[in-house]
Amino acid sequence: MHQKSTRVHWRTGLVAAVVLAGASVAAPSAGAASFNLEGWATQGGGTTGGGSASPTTVTSASQFTTAVQASGAAVIRFSGTITLSSMTKVASNKTILGVGSGATITGQGLNIANASNVIVRNVNFRNWGDDAINVQYSTRVWLDHNSFANGSDGALDIKRASDYVTVSWNKFSSHDKTMLLGHSDDNASEDTGKLRVSYHHNWFDGTNQRHPRVRFGNPVHVYNNYYGGVTSYGVASTKDAGVLVEGNYFENTKDPFHRGEGSSPAAALVARNNHFVNSGSGDQGGSVKSIPYSYALDAASSVKSAVTGGAGTGKI
Repeated sequence: MHQKSTRVHWRTGLVAAVVLAGASVAAPSAGAASFNLEGWATQGGGTTGGGSASPTTVTSASQFTTAVQASGAAVIRFSGTITLSSMTKVASNKTILGVGSGATITGQGLNIANASNVIVRNVNFRNWGDDAINVQYSTRVWLDHNSFANGSDGALDIKRASDYVTVSWNKFSSHDKTMLLGHSDDNASEDTGKLRVSYHHNWFDGTNQRHPRVRFGNPVHVYNNYYGGVTSYGVASTKDAGVLVEGNYFENTKDPFHRGEGSSPAAALVARNNHFVNSGSGDQGGSVKSIPYSYALDAASSVKSAVTGGAGTGKI
């Protein structure tokens, strides 16, 4: 029986659904990783956040809230700990940048809602009461080199017609529901044709589930992530989604990826060139739409070293 999978053109990075009859595909070269923006957030006009705006440094929760909610482009920098008392809305054209390795948001998280062109980098999220980052009705968002631990509900959830998002070089630990993409099976009218997200070079360090759990988005691109001791499952493709799981390193992860989850029906998942150490082989099937952007792909066997050395705060 022929296996439906994808063929990658390594020069352009384009991915297209094909039927393979025992065919082999050339492996990518090692050392391709960089900290540059890649993936879906490069599409739709690209993501620049506050761009070249003169940086504003804030030192309190009130200053932080005023800065991220103001109109116009802004680059907002902070160090130390900001304690938020409620989910804090982030307006369009903002870059939120932690300084050093200790910049921390705690108490509650960020609500990137009805916004476009937002960047959040180098922030520790700890002990949040709802979601650490919630993205809804928003486009062109880059969430990079953050660290998430010990929170309630979702660490990084993306839903409600959001699109063109890249989640890169983050570290997740001491948490259950890590990343939800698409909140409901009943939201097809808003989510079909959207929820296109790239997840790359993230470190899932003993977390439990949703890395990510996907509805509707197609293609969703999960590549070059390190799954270390994930306790429930890695990736789940459900409800009309199409997920490409490519070049990841799964270690001590019994269920690396599967189709369907809970009451949500199975959807398409194509897996290729992944590396498994003391892990299951995963469940895949169906075909996934082609990836429209170029990207640098590390050889899966080198991903653990690259990600553990580069993910999380204090690396940029």
